[in-house]
Amino acid sequence: MQNPVYHIPALLNECIEGLNIHPDGTYVDVTFGGGGHSKAILSRLNDKGHLYGFDQDADAEQNILPDNRFTFVRSNFRFLKNFMHYHNVDEIDGLLADLGVSFHHFDDSERGFSFRFSGKLDMRMNNRAGISAADVLNTYDEERLSDLFYLYGELKASRKIAAAIVQQREKKSLTDTESLLEIIQPFINKKQEKKELAQLFQALRIEVNHEMESLRKMLVQATDLLKPGGRIVILTYHSLEDRLVKNFFKTGNFEGKTEKDFFGKVSTPFKTVNNKVIVPSDEEIANNPRSRSAKLRIAEKI
Repeated sequence: MQNPVYHIPALLNECIEGLNIHPDGTYVDVTFGGGGHSKAILSRLNDKGHLYGFDQDADAEQNILPDNRFTFVRSNFRFLKNFMHYHNVDEIDGLLADLGVSFHHFDDSERGFSFRFSGKLDMRMNNRAGISAADVLNTYDEERLSDLFYLYGELKASRKIAAAIVQQREKKSLTDTESLLEIIQPFINKKQEKKELAQLFQALRIEVNHEMESLRKMLVQATDLLKPGGRIVILTYHSLEDRLVKNFFKTGNFEGKTEKDFFGKVSTPFKTVNNKVIVPSDEEIANNPRSRSAKLRIAEKI
């Protein structure tokens, strides 16, 4: 049964203000989802403005906005530039990305995004293609599993968890969340059980959906598409994403290496609009607890 609330956008007003919307401009919401951010963007556009909404999840298509100023793109945002060219768009005035997982995904037990429910180990944002979490758990070797739990989940017991999974799958394949939880429980700190389980599921989700690679590709393509003075607004929810976006905005590369020109000026295509990261207020967190970890960064194309 589908949750009646598909998603509540985090920092909605701050995102829209950060875009500095021109009424006749061209904008892209690369994480359309429930359409909350897109509706707010459209409310600021006139008849000449246009918004493109990207989403690879078939479920998001039920939320397509019936507006002539809106075009839905059935794709991962890693293909941003290809689809913009397909729609004869060479320049955009702004781009928004909300990298969080929606209520809809967490609350749908069949998708396997949450440890709260018994369900298939899927975790694909696009469940029409690609490998599932079960495929990762049953085919990756021990070292590769350990690396992804450590790098993407920041779990100290990553080696022990990987070894236990490999040992168990020799007897029986892992197909559902219950079987995974049973295996990893001995290696989870009971004092911070929810946090560590969330980190492990996060690591699998990032791997299944190639999230970090897709984010890198999208940011590079967005840089090429943005007009001078155009804004890019990114909502992140974990340190890996946030560090990557922060580095790219400040230095123009993902490693955060500062390169300067002859005059000592840092070589980057952006100037940051908010030097201090924007986080939700206590009031917003009370109304929308899942916004607690949200961080908003805004940059302007030089």
